[in-house]
Amino acid sequence: MTDSPQDAPNATRDNASATATSSPSASTGVSIGGSGERRYALGDLLAVMSALRTPTTGCPWDLEQTFRTIAPYTIEEAYEVADAIERGDMADLEEELGDLLLQVVYHARMAEEAGAFAFADVADTVTRKMIRRHPHVFGTPQERAAGAEPGFWSRIKAAEKAEKAALCARLAASGGTAAAAAAKASPPPSLLDDVPAAMPALVRAIKLQDKAAKVGFDWPSLAPVFDKMREELAELAEVALPHDPRGGIGATTRHPASQSQAKAASPSPREDFGEQAASRAEIEEEFGDLLFVMANVARHLRIDPEASLRAANQKFTRRFHHIERRLTEMGRTPEKSTLAEMDALWDEAKDGERKGEGVVLPGAFPDAGREG
Repeated sequence: MTDSPQDAPNATRDNASATATSSPSASTGVSIGGSGERRYALGDLLAVMSALRTPTTGCPWDLEQTFRTIAPYTIEEAYEVADAIERGDMADLEEELGDLLLQVVYHARMAEEAGAFAFADVADTVTRKMIRRHPHVFGTPQERAAGAEPGFWSRIKAAEKAEKAALCARLAASGGTAAAAAAKASPPPSLLDDVPAAMPALVRAIKLQDKAAKVGFDWPSLAPVFDKMREELAELAEVALPHDPRGGIGATTRHPASQSQAKAASPSPREDFGEQAASRAEIEEEFGDLLFVMANVARHLRIDPEASLRAANQKFTRRFHHIERRLTEMGRTPEKSTLAEMDALWDEAKDGERKGEGVVLPGAFPDAGREG
């Protein structure tokens, strides 16, 4: 959890706490009990949000918020839930799930104020969806006996799309959302329409590819995907390497012998690559094409690219912490060491992992991976 005062979930939690300790229940509708006196439930959370968003008596910060300003914090909270799961920290997971629930309550409250829907509608919609999507669990005795028959999922999705279209029409008629109203003049629906644009790019790439694959637009096997990957990598190299200010250094050695040598070799690659807008745009386009095909490789291998990259990040962090710890033991710092020396310690960490000896974990090195 971040500690910035601009963090909406934290700010909201602090505001709720202040309201619960200073406002009489008669003015907020929130039944207040001291620590350990009672356990709050979902209805209490809904009442807290209602109080925070009540004009005049509510919290000024919460009253200023909109769907758009809260959305980044919703995404952040989802990532923090995933992080707690990745670390196996159940105490953090409990807290982060609460913060994510708060985001749902927040959006539902704003929607209720706009006359679109309320939290009860959200709960009703998702409950109906889960029941509808599991006829082999909640259906008739015949449906339960039949199990998950082939094609039932496609039929259910088609019914859901029709239901969603009806909902959009209802919202448009009531003026509930500008997006729903605009839907009246929207072009014919696409197979890719229901893949949210705000998804993490790698995840969205796989979703888009999955949708296209369902109608036959896909590589027949993994081999041509790897061919495409090599093709895109070559195209990226063709447009990027001529603009590399470090020239051929990387072609002959793994890295310069020292930080000072690296800095003296050339200006910042970021600065150099950005000098010509056309070249920069071409490089970014080719890099995007490579990432897209890498997502396709992950899809064909049935690998979650986000999880794979998180694991690689953790591995890098673990090994770099080993470098820092070993340098500290030598009375050195990374800034005062050569890249060759650090590379040797990196290999030492890698060898230790292979032999099962283990290296320093992120939380074991003083202040490593910690906030504040």
